[in-house]
Amino acid sequence: MFKKMIMTIVALFLFLPSWSQAGSFGNDDPSGVPGQWYVGTTPSYVAPSKQPILFVHGLNSSSNTWWNENNMYDTAYQNGYETAFIDLYPTKNMWDNGALLAQKIREIYNYYGEKVVVVAHSKGGIDTQSALVHYGAFPYVSRVITLSTPHHGSQLADLAYSSWAGWLAGILGSKNDATYSLQTGYMAYFRSETDQHVNVNKNPIYTFGGTKWGGFGSSLYWGGLYLWGYGSNDGAVTVNSSRLPYATELRVGDWNHFTIKEGSSTFNLFRDYLNEGTTNSSGAKIQSSEHSSSYNTETASYVRGGETNGKKQEKVLVEEGAESVTFDWMSNIPSSRLTLEDPKRKIHSSFKVTKDEGEYFNGAYHYTLTIPNPVPGEWTLQSTSVNSEKYLMDVTFESPVNDAVNVNIAQGEISLKKNDIKLDLQQDITIEYYKNGKVKESKMKLKEGTLKLPKLGEGVYNVTIDIDGAKDKKRFKRTFIKTIYVDQTGKIFGR
Repeated sequence: MFKKMIMTIVALFLFLPSWSQAGSFGNDDPSGVPGQWYVGTTPSYVAPSKQPILFVHGLNSSSNTWWNENNMYDTAYQNGYETAFIDLYPTKNMWDNGALLAQKIREIYNYYGEKVVVVAHSKGGIDTQSALVHYGAFPYVSRVITLSTPHHGSQLADLAYSSWAGWLAGILGSKNDATYSLQTGYMAYFRSETDQHVNVNKNPIYTFGGTKWGGFGSSLYWGGLYLWGYGSNDGAVTVNSSRLPYATELRVGDWNHFTIKEGSSTFNLFRDYLNEGTTNSSGAKIQSSEHSSSYNTETASYVRGGETNGKKQEKVLVEEGAESVTFDWMSNIPSSRLTLEDPKRKIHSSFKVTKDEGEYFNGAYHYTLTIPNPVPGEWTLQSTSVNSEKYLMDVTFESPVNDAVNVNIAQGEISLKKNDIKLDLQQDITIEYYKNGKVKESKMKLKEGTLKLPKLGEGVYNVTIDIDGAKDKKRFKRTFIKTIYVDQTGKIFGR
């Protein structure tokens, strides 16, 4: 069928007006050409109620994500739907992609002569909503289906711009306009600009969320592990972030961030919402196949990172009562030799090595080791490498003290919610402001559990808080990483 598809597209390129931008289906062009769009083979019979589907890709991706090692295009064809696919900027924000997508949606509408249904994966859902709400494309679309879209941003994006991970994220090239805009602070601003907009309810939205990270050591496992403290997730996006209060949630299921966009995984679940005349757009929640937990501790990790000159030691405190602890050393090079020494001087070295295929630290090498029922006390993780390396160490705890502290940002103030614990509050909070490739940094004290933020210029600020506390006389350490966005008026957005 794919050869037939190619022939059809070439024919369209030859005989349609130039505004169609139709061309080769891009099988040998994985990068895509931003703004170019393609039409799939027309089924032998298309029912009048079946509207064309426009598929929109996500971060660091392209249109061929829907057919290369994916049967989504083939599934739509077999079900009798006309299809279109578009390439957006893979590393630009929702404003640039929204403007481009809005223009192309109008062209696709003119080509088909009717409204289209948008099926969008990941950040593609944000780009789509930007196009409809802010750039006026809503008259040309009947409804939107989002597959694991981070509508409220991703804590992995926050991490990528933190002081601990900045070294590594920068060398991997994962810092760009797209990941910058997906920080939770900036997405809180985007939601404020979007959710009250006059156009926001012009198109019903249906959402999907995933809860599977893959097996231990898989490409999404580390992302899922880090996000675990923020709730159920698919290795890149939490279930809570995949939801919108005015959207209809069709399903939360056992998918990871990649499998949720496969035709055999989700097409049959949203098929009934593709057709003209679909009326279930009230925003009422539909029973999920798996109820996601609202558990949100935010205190499951201890984070460190930076640059080494071939040798580095990190000390990690494991509290008494921890059920398990997972050490993940992420490096830009594959040749690190790691050893882990417990408080009893026993050496652990059976790290599993995998390469990251996620959206924020793609290409990094993970060295991961889980210790069940760990010995309490100070553990030492040592890395030895022939060359200098950029690294990020994330230590994730399964422990009763994970619910000891929560950090909230509201009305220009950072506050700690403490649950029967004692804290050493004589610690620095680092606030960093990234602008034009430069970092502005200030350090201040958190007094009595609160910090009034100073006046800040427009931009995204990354707030890192290191906690040294004790609960039931059990000392523990954790790291909080959050972002805020300050607009031109000085108003602060964050969660």
